[in-house]
Amino acid sequence: MKGSYFFFYFLVILLISFQSTIKGDSDLIEKTCKTTKYYDLCVSSLKSNKTSLKADTKGLALIMVSVGVSNATATNNFLFSQVLSSTNDTMMKKLIKECAEKYGFASDALLASAQDLAADLYDYAYMHVMAAADYPNSCHNAFKRYPGLVYPPQLAIREEGLKHICDVVLGIIDNLGNY
Repeated sequence: MKGSYFFFYFLVILLISFQSTIKGDSDLIEKTCKTTKYYDLCVSSLKSNKTSLKADTKGLALIMVSVGVSNATATNNFLFSQVLSSTNDTMMKKLIKECAEKYGFASDALLASAQDLAADLYDYAYMHVMAAADYPNSCHNAFKRYPGLVYPPQLAIREEGLKHICDVVLGIIDNLGNY
């Protein structure tokens, strides 16, 4: 799975590079982000990536997908490295491992959406992004099965962040072909 992850991540970077040959501008970013649920997140994420000024709408979607992949991967790594080492509770460790796996699945779903975007399969891309946004929710729900365990606040913040990124990607996909 790790090998395929790096291949797909490379594919996303390659697609972003390809998209950057199309002339775009800051106005396209503003126009695109105005149609998303989280305007500020959209603008700040896209403007922090130097290739976004040359990207078309699909390129902007791919850039946001890569932001989502980075977020999900960072959360997966966080769960394995910091949280697992900080508890001796067997049930908590089990849930944290389950959550780490869910964030790995979210990353895979986002990578699949990049492939779909590249092939102009926007419905499938949308479906994969929706799945990526839902994986953290299943992690949160796993904690609800064990009332004595508290959902880690750092994880709640990360969950919300990934959901917001996915919402931005979904908003951009909705606009593909409109500009």
